Amino acid sequence: MSNITKLALEDALKKQLMKKPLDKITIKDLTEELGISRMSFYYHFKDIYDLVEYACVHDAQQALQENRTYDTWQEGLTSIFDAVLLNKPFILNVYHTVPRENVERFLFVMVKDLLLKVIEEKTQGTKLTQNQIDFIASFYKYSFVGIMLDWIGQGMSEDYHEIVYDMACTLHGSIDLAVKNFTNGVK
Repeated sequence: MSNITKLALEDALKKQLMKKPLDKITIKDLTEELGISRMSFYYHFKDIYDLVEYACVHDAQQALQENRTYDTWQEGLTSIFDAVLLNKPFILNVYHTVPRENVERFLFVMVKDLLLKVIEEKTQGTKLTQNQIDFIASFYKYSFVGIMLDWIGQGMSEDYHEIVYDMACTLHGSIDLAVKNFTNGVK
C-alpha cells in the first residue's frame, strides 16, 4: 500500500505541475486531490522537494530497467532522454523552479546508476579500486549531465537521438581505454 501512495503522490504532483509552477504547489493541493491526510504525505516524504526527487529517481529506474551494460548503455541513455521528454512539463517546471544543484543531483542519480553498472562490467577481473571505478563513473557522469542540462535549458527542442549518437561517437572505446590506463597506472 505504501508504494501505491507514493506513486499516487507523484502522479498528483505531475498533474499539479500542468496547472502551476512547483513553488506554488502545496502539500494541501496534493493531499486534497488524493483525499488523504497531510500526515499520509509526511509519512512518505519530508517535503515537496523530497517528492520531486523521488519522482525523478523512480522515473529513471523505470527508464533504465535492464539497459545498464556496456552493450546497451546507449539504449539506457536514450531511455533517460525518453523519460525526460515524456515528463517535459514536469522537468521544465523543476528546472526553472528548483536550484540548479538539485536538478543536477536528480540527473546525477539517473546517469550514475547507468554508468556505474557499465564501468563495473568493464572492470571485472581488474584490480581497480572502488574509488577508481567511482572516479571513472563520475568523470562521464558530469559530461552526460552537462549535455542533458544544456538540452533541457534549450527547451528540449533538439533531437536527442542525435545527441546520444554524438555522445556514443565521442565515447567509443574511451571507457575501455580509461580502465586500461588505470590498470596500467598511466600518469
